[in-house]
Amino acid sequence: MTTTQDPVTAAEQCTADFRRNPHPVYASLRDTAPVCPMKPPHGIDTYLITRYEDARAALSDPRLSKDMYGAMDAYRRIFGDSSVSLDDNMLNSDGPKHLRLRKLVNSEFTPRRVEALRPKIQAVVDELLDACPTREPVDLLPAFAFPVPITVICELLGVPPEERPHLQDLSTIVAQTGFGKEFKQAQQKAEEDLHAYFTQLIARKREHPGEDLLSALAQAQGKDGGLTENELVSTAFLLMFAGHKTTAYLIGNAVYHFLANPAQLRAVQGDPELMNPAIEELVRFDGSVESATFRFATEDVEIGGTRIPKGALVQISLLSANRDPLKFDSPDEFDVTRPGNAQSAHLGFGQGSHYCLGAPLARLEMQLALTSLFGRFPNLVLAGPAAEAKWMETPFPAFRGLAELPVVLDPGR
Repeated sequence: MTTTQDPVTAAEQCTADFRRNPHPVYASLRDTAPVCPMKPPHGIDTYLITRYEDARAALSDPRLSKDMYGAMDAYRRIFGDSSVSLDDNMLNSDGPKHLRLRKLVNSEFTPRRVEALRPKIQAVVDELLDACPTREPVDLLPAFAFPVPITVICELLGVPPEERPHLQDLSTIVAQTGFGKEFKQAQQKAEEDLHAYFTQLIARKREHPGEDLLSALAQAQGKDGGLTENELVSTAFLLMFAGHKTTAYLIGNAVYHFLANPAQLRAVQGDPELMNPAIEELVRFDGSVESATFRFATEDVEIGGTRIPKGALVQISLLSANRDPLKFDSPDEFDVTRPGNAQSAHLGFGQGSHYCLGAPLARLEMQLALTSLFGRFPNLVLAGPAAEAKWMETPFPAFRGLAELPVVLDPGR
């Protein structure tokens, strides 16, 4: 068993070169230090896991807790008390509490409810594409990739259309990562505003319930084992937050890689049955969730021959695990016909009890968005060289996504 390796600093994960192409660094770590200590700016000992089998095991290991605020005073000090009120949900809980919260949400967030959104998603997609200029460059992130999921998740929750822009602005602030005083103050204010907003919205849903998910959860509150008030507020925030940026960046990444690999796009255009396996390949190849949310060791844990000491944080790189050559043949190739492009092969939506509850909705949004985009504009192209694409820079590798996606929908050729 090993206990130390040369540590990786968080800064090394946040350089422009790394953000543009992190895969060579992850490949090196998989070979030389698959469970590697890190030195992040928040000061808590952290271990980075990069191999597929280690990542899969860690995602399901009950000794790696998700109850960050309940068990770690240091984590509370770093991220502030205001975020605690928004993190009282199934993502940040373990054991019986997690099972109770997930079961309650799952009972309402059904495949039937998701499938019922298909006409609405298609209408949103069509409306956004109608509004895009076709012969001049357009940035598909703000014009298409971001509006699709935020509109859909707000529709699912029952957020009135006129209130959605403000909600999106607040969630954008909360989604950013940083450690400066001014940043933390702005984030704390946004968290407080989000808590107040969802509290008020839930109160309205109780008085005037609709057919939306939030109304259903609010009506079930009084039942045995139902959500507490703060759990309901926090769950509403989780669904909105998790159902927005992850899918938006995933749509952007997908469009980029299809256009950077035109043979793969032609294969899907020639055989629509390939779209669903292509989506799984896209999630594997360059998914939007680079690292799973933090876990921490409740006791000493050995993973991949390395001892992770009790109290240490664990960062699991889904992006690296999904490029592990010990699991996938030629993992750095984007191949929509890859054998075994099944939902269970990659770790892009997690693994175990915390597997992404919204994965079916994300897949449906991807299917409709990509099919419509490439069906209506079969000749669309990137507005610049693929190698010069600008990727989002962040002080923590949580999301993997483009900073912009300029394309020409109909170059007229």
